[in-house]
Amino acid sequence: MKKRLYIELENCIGCRSCLAACTQCGGHEQRNRNYVYDVNPLVTRQTMPLMCLHCENPACARSCPAQAIQIHETGAVLSALVEKCIGCQNCTIACPYGIPKFDTEQNLMYKCDLCIDRTKDGIPPMCASVCPSSTLQWLTEGEIEAKREQYSLDNGKWITSMPYLEGETNVKINLPGILQGIEKLF
Repeated sequence: MKKRLYIELENCIGCRSCLAACTQCGGHEQRNRNYVYDVNPLVTRQTMPLMCLHCENPACARSCPAQAIQIHETGAVLSALVEKCIGCQNCTIACPYGIPKFDTEQNLMYKCDLCIDRTKDGIPPMCASVCPSSTLQWLTEGEIEAKREQYSLDNGKWITSMPYLEGETNVKINLPGILQGIEKLF
């Protein structure tokens, strides 16, 4: 059964263990491919992990003239292939979420690849494996649907992806407190 990365943003405690684990994933060359955003450090301690949402029709891949960004059969959008990337940075501009980063020293784009060396075999990505607050979880569609029902809001709002920006994504997100007005994101 297919699993997806599920992000429950309200749970993030800013420990950054996901960042440390990311560097240990095979193929990452000790490079962190995710980020933790401090929402408004002068007002709140709220943090949130930022990682590739692995769009089903990714703008980063569509914008690459060298076709260096590949989509794995699992749906993971992979970092640019070293041998193909021409360093044009179109992908960093095209992504509506601002996720791909460009390494000027290596002249190469890098981003979360969902630890493809693990997830292709059904093993959770490193970030989800170490998250102590269950912000990052590796769940089946049924488990995500159960969470959707659990967090059903009076106004019917639920975010499992951000289709108004880029279409359906393979990473699902839950923001119930923010949508209810309990928490202010920005």
